[in-house]
Amino acid sequence: QVQLVESGGGLVQAGGSLRLSCAASGRTFSSYAMGWFRQAPGKEREFVAAISWGGRSTSYADSVKGRFTISRDNAKKTVYLQMNSLKPEDTAVYYCATRDSSLVADTLERFNYWGQGTQVTVSS
Repeated sequence: QVQLVESGGGLVQAGGSLRLSCAASGRTFSSYAMGWFRQAPGKEREFVAAISWGGRSTSYADSVKGRFTISRDNAKKTVYLQMNSLKPEDTAVYYCATRDSSLVADTLERFNYWGQGTQVTVSS
């Protein structure tokens, strides 16, 4: 059974940084792509970033390009989201996800397993 556990969320001022982590278990982590999504109050869940099995291919939402960086450590079975220059509009619950493929994807429907989420709040 695949399990994903996010950590690292919290309250930060605008312009600040946070690093989210997602620890995976239940299958061979290094074989599958990983992604981060977020959901703000009253809004639909949206794509943030994704990374391929080996980390050589990444994809980002336009709203976070140049500010967020996704990375992974296959030895630690962990994926990270480094978030810099945070804005109040980045406030959301952030979810880690994985899919039954090694390739990057950027839509919710292509991800099969989800974590419980971690809250990120950016104050102005």
